[in-house]
Amino acid sequence: MTLRPLIPLLAAMPLLFADPPTDTDDPLLAGCEAAAAYSRAHGGHAFLVRRAGEVVFERYFEGWTADRPHFLASGTKSFSGALAAAAVEDGLIRWDERLSDTISEWKDDPRKSRITVRQLLSLTGGLDPGKIARVPTGAEAIGAEALHDPGTVFAYGPVPFQAFGEFMTRKLLPRKETPLGYLRRRIFHPIGLVTGDWNHDADGNAQLPSGASVTARDWSRFGELILNRGKSGKRQVVAWDALSECFRPGQVNPDYGLTFWLGVESKRGGSQTPLPEGFCMAAGAGNQRLYILPSHGLVVVHFARLSLRFDDRELLRLLLENLPAPATPRPPR
Repeated sequence: MTLRPLIPLLAAMPLLFADPPTDTDDPLLAGCEAAAAYSRAHGGHAFLVRRAGEVVFERYFEGWTADRPHFLASGTKSFSGALAAAAVEDGLIRWDERLSDTISEWKDDPRKSRITVRQLLSLTGGLDPGKIARVPTGAEAIGAEALHDPGTVFAYGPVPFQAFGEFMTRKLLPRKETPLGYLRRRIFHPIGLVTGDWNHDADGNAQLPSGASVTARDWSRFGELILNRGKSGKRQVVAWDALSECFRPGQVNPDYGLTFWLGVESKRGGSQTPLPEGFCMAAGAGNQRLYILPSHGLVVVHFARLSLRFDDRELLRLLLENLPAPATPRPPR
């Protein structure tokens, strides 16, 4: 058998396995290449950019693929903001109602009795936040001690989110629906987001602080919902009047809204580039990131393993440095 007929195919094989070509004359795609290279050098697993409803760039490293769900860690937390906004729109809850009207165990506690939904999800409810990466059960979360008066101290941790899950469980009981089931019906299904595994606590409750695994494309669909002010295509999935509350800077910590980060601390010796106007993100341990950049009309997903040298601002600088300044910034808040 001669190899002559196979020579053209063999010559083409490097192209079959190479990254897809990009138009380097497009300043966005050139920035995507630079940012993806930075991601890969800092433990990246995936880097994806969505613009105008379309995925315009994606790269996968270290064996990760487009159809493989990635653990979001605390990137899961921002789903609770959308869940709460939908519940506000549906008349199930109010941002400023006291949880003790539903969680009766809190009624006689001088601090817990005053915690509102807004304070709980802005992490200023005063509860002991718990240990990072140790998710309590719903019962443990509502049993947590109140260390501070509501609205006075920002404290990051899993307890407020699992307490919110218990609150929503009780609100949804007449509908025979779980918080995760409600989230899937109201938010995920309309935007075409399919979750992978979702961790549950010892009592069978979905872990709202850090339980979700999704693909990069699916997480970007959630980001696009935020970018488009609660719309998916022509459908208003969740009312912007309700959802926009998630992007109001907190009074105690202006870098945090309700379940979304609105700022990123500059690392010493890292990039000091200002964040684009309207910036917000969902963030999880190990540098899991969902960046929403309304001034540029972009949603960006970054999956990775932990790298202490990773710098959010540097990745964004590389991505955006060649883009023209936006003519009419459109911050979500």
